[in-house]
Amino acid sequence: MKIPSTKAEGSGVSSAPLPGPDPRPESDPVPDPRPESDPVPDPRPEPDPVPGPDPRRWLILAVASTAQFLAVLDLIAVNIAFPAIGADFRSASTAGLSWVLNAYTIVLAALLVPAGRLADETGRRRSFLLGMALFGLASVGCGAAPDLGWLIAARVVQGVAAAVVVPTSLSLALPAFASREQATAVGVWTAVSAVAASSGPVVGGLLAALDWRWIFLINAPVVLGAVVAGLRLLPRAEPVRTENAGTEPVRAESARADGARAEPVRTRAVRRLDPLGTLWVLVATGSLTTACVQAPEWGYAAPATLAFLGVGVVAGALCAAHVRRHPDPVVDPALFRTRGFTTAALGLLSYFLAYSAILLAATWMFSGVWGYSTRRAGLAVAPWPLTVLVVSALSGRIVRALGERRGAVLGAVAFTAAPLWWLVAAGPSGDGAHYAAGFLPGLVLAGIGAGLYQPVMFAAAGLLPARRLSVGSGVLMMSRQGGTALGVAALVVVTGGARQPGLGELRAGWVFAAVAAAVAALAGAVFRTADDKAARRH
Repeated sequence: MKIPSTKAEGSGVSSAPLPGPDPRPESDPVPDPRPESDPVPDPRPEPDPVPGPDPRRWLILAVASTAQFLAVLDLIAVNIAFPAIGADFRSASTAGLSWVLNAYTIVLAALLVPAGRLADETGRRRSFLLGMALFGLASVGCGAAPDLGWLIAARVVQGVAAAVVVPTSLSLALPAFASREQATAVGVWTAVSAVAASSGPVVGGLLAALDWRWIFLINAPVVLGAVVAGLRLLPRAEPVRTENAGTEPVRAESARADGARAEPVRTRAVRRLDPLGTLWVLVATGSLTTACVQAPEWGYAAPATLAFLGVGVVAGALCAAHVRRHPDPVVDPALFRTRGFTTAALGLLSYFLAYSAILLAATWMFSGVWGYSTRRAGLAVAPWPLTVLVVSALSGRIVRALGERRGAVLGAVAFTAAPLWWLVAAGPSGDGAHYAAGFLPGLVLAGIGAGLYQPVMFAAAGLLPARRLSVGSGVLMMSRQGGTALGVAALVVVTGGARQPGLGELRAGWVFAAVAAAVAALAGAVFRTADDKAARRH
């Protein structure tokens, strides 16, 4: 009888049967001792989830936009109330009064990125609700302030709270929308922000005419309503965590009743904190913002101004070196390898250079050159936020029709045309006819530009992985805050440092604003999202 060969076909090696019991036939595979419900763990990082649209998404957006509106409004409206606050605190110096605004601006700018990172780590819903509650309490403290020191301290707390809710608001709202709706959602969110910024003089003027304390006290019922609605509406999802170079995987052993070897089961990763990086971010942004906002008061070549600039530059360089070495830095350099996101951050910086200069120059034009009252000056600016509101509501359709790049360029070009119009048409007379022909068209152009440009650029946060939404939003908001502070400081320099510039000085300011807006248009022209969307999950 011929004995079958045990040589494996094509291997060149013969295999002899092992001693012991007969091997199990090939047709009878070895059963897997794990229950069918216990899948084999996948060692690869989980991709970012892509959920469907939330049926409550518009209500979620409304709650998030409320926080954005209050935070931005309190940044702008206080400017118009300075004379009334000074009248109440007669012993306060002008430099002391300036810290009512500067304390909020500096703290908000310095904490945006660390607060966004903290929200990504600890939970956006929790961070948002705590930030809103703190903002409401600080607003009551501002309205009840018995002296200037108390008011400044309460404004610092307001700045801390605003830094928590501003980046978190967008990161909470954006994932609730399908990708095709995100442009419209960001347009609405941006419209609220732009309306708050542009209507700040209007609201501030009307409330200051009653009592400046109402600028702060009116926040309390709005915050209460937003917190109650947020408890019911905001998603309870935990922060998205994935295993990457900056995480330490935590593993558990699965229990086995038969005593066999337990299988490792992957659980959530624990991310490392970066306290040193957070400190460098705070020192760099805080010092640079302080130098910008205080330079008009201290002097641009004053030792204090130069010292803060030097500290900010050194801290920024140390921060840049640190984040390259840390395994999980407070600001991941990978954020800026997303081309669309980096372009958006630079574009927003240039845009808000122009935005803040235009807003302040318009206020000076109405109250100084034309001699309008506080209330009339506020109402004269009103066409700007009204135009923003209308255009932003339509920005989703416009951007879908034109594409992100063309929509951004069109918005920036319209915004550039606004100061150029005033440069040519605005005159020394402020009567109705001159306002309607010389200034109103520029306000409408600025509103069109704001309504088209901001939604595209702020939507760039959506190019990032879900786990980085809040910190990415914080970076974009920091571009806004940095541009705002630099724009005001640059306008003061361009207009010669005069407390109340004349028409000639304002024309120089409009030239500066037009150049900054043109740079924003250039950023829009090179803005791209197709490659970034394809690489989003890497």
